[in-house]
Amino acid sequence: MISPPEKDSLSEPVTDHLRTDYPLFSQTTTVQQTLETVRRTGIDEQVMYFYVVDDDLHLQGVIPTRRLLTAMPETLLGDIMVKRVVAMPDTYTLADACELFIMHRFLAFPVVDKERRVLGTVDVSLFTEEVFNFTEMQNVEDVYQVIGVRLSQVRNASPWQAVRYRFPWLMATLASGITCAVLAMFYQATLAQAIALASFLTLALGLGESVAIQSMSLAVQRLHGQLSSWQTGMNMLRHEVLTSLMLGIGTGSCVILAALALGVTPGLALTMGGSIAAAVTSAGAWGVIVPAILHATRRDPRVAAGPITLALTDISTILLFLHSARVMLSITAA
Repeated sequence: MISPPEKDSLSEPVTDHLRTDYPLFSQTTTVQQTLETVRRTGIDEQVMYFYVVDDDLHLQGVIPTRRLLTAMPETLLGDIMVKRVVAMPDTYTLADACELFIMHRFLAFPVVDKERRVLGTVDVSLFTEEVFNFTEMQNVEDVYQVIGVRLSQVRNASPWQAVRYRFPWLMATLASGITCAVLAMFYQATLAQAIALASFLTLALGLGESVAIQSMSLAVQRLHGQLSSWQTGMNMLRHEVLTSLMLGIGTGSCVILAALALGVTPGLALTMGGSIAAAVTSAGAWGVIVPAILHATRRDPRVAAGPITLALTDISTILLFLHSARVMLSITAA
């Protein structure tokens, strides 16, 4: 039995903690032959998955224990295996393994080399001292909570480590602030032509950031524990863009009415309202795109998504707002 790693050892390679008492089977093996092998070899009761490989041990699929037990005896493993297998690269550390368990909510992962040859397995018992009944969902959730707590202890071991982890993402905010300042200087002549633009620019930025944060928070919640897929990301993006568009139309209409009430010319009022509607829509899109990309690349969207999303939102809002006004003013002057 492998003892759970201490906090300081989570930087160790996962290959130092592999289990090799696991079954590997061929696609042409039947369910009956597999069960006979299991009975004959006396496989550990903690084995949750059976892995299917080719002759060179390349990972081909996985079969959960329940699916194996309920299949007909003459069925081939290749017909019941799950072909899309989430595998753990042999370059991972134990901290990386923690994140993978939390993200996918599986009880075990095969560890593979760069050619996807199976080297061993890692299961949740590596990270927990407690004995859990894996047939009860509540206890399974307890496992992931324990893993998450231990990972957070590593991440937050000291204020200096927390700063090192979080500060690079704040550079996105710093970079966007400088970029926005440069853009404002570039459109200085446009701002000078219509003082109302400067008055409503802060409103445009505030609306964009609010929608971006809302969209990002919802996206992070939806992505938590989900497998990364193109279809999931596109569905989320489509839903959020439509929602943000309606929010943009509503807020843009309010801006138009407010601008007209303050004596702004109808053309400029319509331009500001339209650009704010576009900015709010783009903000909603950024709120989904950024967390989805971070999730797909195994970055923590809870920490990184905020600064990046707000940075992109501010830049796109200023460009849409000021460039639209510049075009409108040039048309009016002509």
